[in-house]
Amino acid sequence: MHVTRFLRSQHQSLAHIVDHYAQYPPTGLTMKRIVEFAREGDAQQSFLFLRNELPVRLASMMKEMGHLPPRLLKMPSVKTVNGWYGTSLFELHSFKNLKPTGEIIKKFTETLQNIRRRHKSVVETLAQGYMEFSDSGKVKEYEESQIQYFLNRFYLSRISIRLLMYQHTMCFGEEVPEHPSHLGFVDPNCFLEDTVKDAFENAQFLCEGYYLVAPSLRLRTINATNPDELISIAYVPSHLYHIMFELFKNAMRATVEYAESQKSSNKLPPITVNIVKAKEDLTIHISDRGGGIPRSKADKIFRYMYSTAPRPVSLTDSQHSGPIPLAGFGYGLPISRLYARYFNGDMQIHSIDGYGTDAYVYLQAVEDQASEWLPICNRAAYEYYSSR
Repeated sequence: MHVTRFLRSQHQSLAHIVDHYAQYPPTGLTMKRIVEFAREGDAQQSFLFLRNELPVRLASMMKEMGHLPPRLLKMPSVKTVNGWYGTSLFELHSFKNLKPTGEIIKKFTETLQNIRRRHKSVVETLAQGYMEFSDSGKVKEYEESQIQYFLNRFYLSRISIRLLMYQHTMCFGEEVPEHPSHLGFVDPNCFLEDTVKDAFENAQFLCEGYYLVAPSLRLRTINATNPDELISIAYVPSHLYHIMFELFKNAMRATVEYAESQKSSNKLPPITVNIVKAKEDLTIHISDRGGGIPRSKADKIFRYMYSTAPRPVSLTDSQHSGPIPLAGFGYGLPISRLYARYFNGDMQIHSIDGYGTDAYVYLQAVEDQASEWLPICNRAAYEYYSSR
């Protein structure tokens, strides 16, 4: 009886905390502000901002999760993710009224690192939850629509939360940025050509390992604002790498398999990349000759769980241990598009069936125009979940 009463009180307390923070909109930051703060801010300012901002972003997604189809919320993996978010929200809330002493800030930084580790497999686990949901019964069309809507918002929020946590732990903790010139997780002078080539070479290595052959790269850069300078912007290198690696992986697979289907003995056509920086936009155009995508499938490529790869093993498989892979979940393109959109950019894909595919990645060229694009937990969102 005492245990039941305690658990009930804990649940009510969490619900109250979620309601409290979810009523506030997230405070979006520009890339310029993030870079400036990494240079000039201090640990105390970061602590005071994040102890409120991170709970707002976590609580908003927990609130929205409660509007998903009831049967989905009963799935073990979904309950696991919800539990992780609840635990993390509790931990962050415990700092609400504490004075920003050196010891408290150190404990806060350690808490952020623990939360990051706890949430490491959120994407895969939630994908597993969707698989459990589809296996437990027919998914109605409106349920599918609500889930796709939620996943876009949830994963976009997750990207933003992880960036804020990394910025704090790298700028004011003991974690070291990948490169001395980086300001936390951000490179104030991210040279596009270097990241694009790195992503291509790694995708090419995987392609050659699987198919024993891979297309080459034809790269051209155009700096329309400063023709004599290399193209660079303030950006998150890992985000750009994720986007480019996914697009190259898809383009290479399509190019090799289409050539094999045509029984072509000719050399594989190269993948062409144009990087163009103008006053407002930085555009990366990737073009392949991989046979294209028919229109009947083109509208599905940004849907979660749509994939031509084999379905991944279940988390409940007794022979499987560790995080489950994303291959086969159909998450590559949807997540990559979220990375592009996060700082007010975009990704578009246009295809000619029987010929090839063109992918366009649009990024903001100006720091103060690259603002966080964040989901807001409001009436419009709730109305979408209640629509049939």
